[in-house]
Amino acid sequence: MPTPPRPISAPNPGPTALLADDEPHLNRVLQDRLRELWPALRVVAIASNGQEAATLIAQLQPDIAFLDIQMPGLTGLEVAQGIEGATRVVFVTAYDQHALEAFEQEALDYVLKPVRPERLQRTVERLQRALAPDAASPPEDQLARLLSQLLPASAAAAARPGPPLRHLRASQGACTHLIPVEDILFCQADDKYTAVRTARAEYLIRTSISELLSQLDPAHFWQVHRATLINVDQLLCTRRDANGKLLLRMKGLTQELAVSRAYVHLFRAM
Repeated sequence: MPTPPRPISAPNPGPTALLADDEPHLNRVLQDRLRELWPALRVVAIASNGQEAATLIAQLQPDIAFLDIQMPGLTGLEVAQGIEGATRVVFVTAYDQHALEAFEQEALDYVLKPVRPERLQRTVERLQRALAPDAASPPEDQLARLLSQLLPASAAAAARPGPPLRHLRASQGACTHLIPVEDILFCQADDKYTAVRTARAEYLIRTSISELLSQLDPAHFWQVHRATLINVDQLLCTRRDANGKLLLRMKGLTQELAVSRAYVHLFRAM
């Protein structure tokens, strides 16, 4: 039986962090070294896979998330895609030097495995500056630029083997439907399926969001969350809620869709 995510309570105020790695001893090593280098930092949760990390980040809204890139369920990159709050991300990675250079050019940071104290010290100093009260907030599109360089789905979308899909095939009861893509309002991951919503009905298909992203026309279909694609031609309006979160209203629906911060930049010109 998998070990459940472990929220960690602590009474002292201060910056908070989540650690996520599918190797427990690496979580322990990172926690011990952070305790030495940054005593005021509170580790409020430890996750052993990507889905646990995504759930705990949404619940606890830690100041920092240390995410292993290769985790079961969701990768660290996919977890970062879905972050909607102000959590800063530090990737823990064994990527090659080219990827590390890409990290260096962004506001995010990385720690190369095995974690070296001197490298982690630089990360801590960088994070302390970023979390200082007078620090400027980083542009929301920095996360999106980094993810677009590294996510496999983005690479697949950039190298489509043929023309974009014109129809999706979906079963509903005993019938198989051909859904014109222009009728689609949005697609949203739902457990083992993807829900395809039109103005009249909802269909379940087994095609993943990443596969759809590589097959649909990017001029019309935008990813707005780790689990959500929208047909921008069917977008009615956008609004900000009381917490500043960007929400989308699609034509003919009262349901609103949340935009994760990695994709807010797509709507700046609207």
